[in-house]
Amino acid sequence: MKVETLLLNDADGGVPNSPLPLVIYRRVLPAATTDAAAWFERHFAENDWPAQWRFGIYPYTHFHSDAHELLGVFAGQAKIQFGGENGPVIEIAYGDAVLIPAGVGHKAIDNSRDFEAVGAYPPGVSADLCRDEPEKLHQRQQRLAKVSVPAHDPITGDHGGITTLWHNPRQA
Repeated sequence: MKVETLLLNDADGGVPNSPLPLVIYRRVLPAATTDAAAWFERHFAENDWPAQWRFGIYPYTHFHSDAHELLGVFAGQAKIQFGGENGPVIEIAYGDAVLIPAGVGHKAIDNSRDFEAVGAYPPGVSADLCRDEPEKLHQRQQRLAKVSVPAHDPITGDHGGITTLWHNPRQA
């Protein structure tokens, strides 16, 4: 498994983004996995990130002001723009997982016909859906300031990943 990070801490229009880095976990599925969606759902739940849906990614910029979002790609591949209309486009594919900090914009730019992901949030969270609305930026930034950092990394559990990148950024 390879871990990549992307820092999107400047607002872009009405997308607040975050001082926490977006984390991309490449090729996390074990080689012998026969049901990738079920593996992601089990693995996420074991690390205290209960899965809530299976679907693609919306083709418009959106973000969550009250929750971090986790995606586990179980079919196909997609090009996703992160951070707002001026943000970078990153390709994700079968077996990858992406942890999107609260406030970071994302939208599908292009995807294969079979693209699907498992989506998860920290326990007890049912994420809101915010769009790029500059007039609401300040209000949403205030809401983001109240979002806590989860105790467990959704892929590595109680070590590595966000336990270093988000809890102890100087050690990353």
